Amino acid sequence: MIRPLTLAATALCLLTGATTPLPPRRIVSLNVCADQYLLALADPGQIAALSSNARDPELSAAADKARGYRTLRRPSEEVLAIRPDLLVGFPLGPGAVAGAPPGQWRTLGVASADSYGAILDQIRQVARAVDHVERGEKLIAHMNRDLAALPKARRSGVAAYYQRRGYMTGTGTLIDDLMHRVGLTNLAAKLGKPALAQVSLEEMVAARPDWLIVESATDHVVDQGTEMLHHPALARIPRISLPQSWTVCGGPAYVQAARAITARLNAPR
Repeated sequence: MIRPLTLAATALCLLTGATTPLPPRRIVSLNVCADQYLLALADPGQIAALSSNARDPELSAAADKARGYRTLRRPSEEVLAIRPDLLVGFPLGPGAVAGAPPGQWRTLGVASADSYGAILDQIRQVARAVDHVERGEKLIAHMNRDLAALPKARRSGVAAYYQRRGYMTGTGTLIDDLMHRVGLTNLAAKLGKPALAQVSLEEMVAARPDWLIVESATDHVVDQGTEMLHHPALARIPRISLPQSWTVCGGPAYVQAARAITARLNAPR
């Protein structure tokens, strides 16, 4: 069924000689961040292919939804064969697909989200690109309601997002934004660390954070990189464990992460 608004826009274009892009019918995603937005906003029939990591639950918060969709194994070759009318990637540069002439397809490049506000901007950008603006606004309204309904955290304190090999995530990042939302202080700010810094075990113990936020994949020792996270010196620091897929990209999973952190802060001691 053709919508009246579409008919009006077409008539205006004929009268003025202007052209308006048709809704995309073959959309290809180049990475896991774009996958999540497309799965939430596009019609299933619009999605021609998702990234190679779309079904990996450790990297994609939408891995279950991605089952049944085509995923790219050799992006450059497959994209050329698919001939998409919209190519989405984060970031998307001129060399995103080798062999594609400049201007071959409509493209949407969006920088990595480092805040909730940036996530909302990206939702609106993708929703416009896939011709489902109203769907984007409904998703935003749903996320806003869920966040507003979160209970106030009964405990707070200083937290460190500590990763394998001793890397700590700093300020100006999505994790930092999540900490502020639930009332935590990022240890990186207190130590004057950049967005990503390697912090030794000794330095972490001396800093005495109230919480360690860790990736759930590191809950058990699997290699030397995760072994240091299980050192006895860190054993007394309470932990908040989150799937990496909830924070590696901005997207609807932001709400899941905020809910999980709040629940841990409110759990019995």
